[in-house]
Amino acid sequence: MEPIPISVFIIAQDEEQHIGRVLDSCQSFAEIIVVDSGSNDKTIAIAKSKGAKVVHHDWQGYAKQKQYAMSLCQHDWVLNLDADEELTPEIIDEFKSFVTRQHDYVALKCRRNDLFAGRFFSNLTRLPTNTRLFLKQHAKYRLQDNVHEGPDFDQKVAHTKRYFNHYGYSNIAQLTEKYNQYSSLKAIEKFNKGKKASVLKLLLIYPLEFIRNYLIYRYCFSGLRGFIFSHLSAYYALLKEAKLYELSKTS
Repeated sequence: MEPIPISVFIIAQDEEQHIGRVLDSCQSFAEIIVVDSGSNDKTIAIAKSKGAKVVHHDWQGYAKQKQYAMSLCQHDWVLNLDADEELTPEIIDEFKSFVTRQHDYVALKCRRNDLFAGRFFSNLTRLPTNTRLFLKQHAKYRLQDNVHEGPDFDQKVAHTKRYFNHYGYSNIAQLTEKYNQYSSLKAIEKFNKGKKASVLKLLLIYPLEFIRNYLIYRYCFSGLRGFIFSHLSAYYALLKEAKLYELSKTS
């Protein structure tokens, strides 16, 4: 069977726990590139054993690292994945169909299915979306952003209800550690852009974000796991604003 004409690119460091799973799910694609920023575990050896082209590149930040990895891709259609993700057979079929049929879209936004506290969320939950498959000539990462860095596109983006699996939020300790790291990066980014903390936002962000996740995004259908996850998401939103406030008072 002919490989799917898509280049997969992944940035990684010390991901031996996950990297094999995501690479196993990518074997149908024509090219797999892993840009490693200095792993001290078995990440590189595992990636090479799965047929990936491994390139070292010192850490430059999420956006610059991904922009560099994308520049190494040989195919026009590229697929960006994180090391802690995994493609399903259904979304692979969707990707294959998308890049081989005629249309005016330059990217495909798909759903992300998070594993949390031992299980994936209810199928009644409104899953978050990420744009991962795109034509590289129409994509540009927001190099000034520290986290949630894009990419942005200059033409139309299509949507699918198909999803990939994500294992990076699998337990509370892991999730809170990421939220702490990302909130610091986001606060610094906003501060550097001249943004200031809002008292009103500090007061309202937590309850509004909880309501959005628990009721509007329907995490309520996942029982106590959904209740806890909604609180953690609200805490993340509060952390970003609180750390921006802290920066304005201490810098």
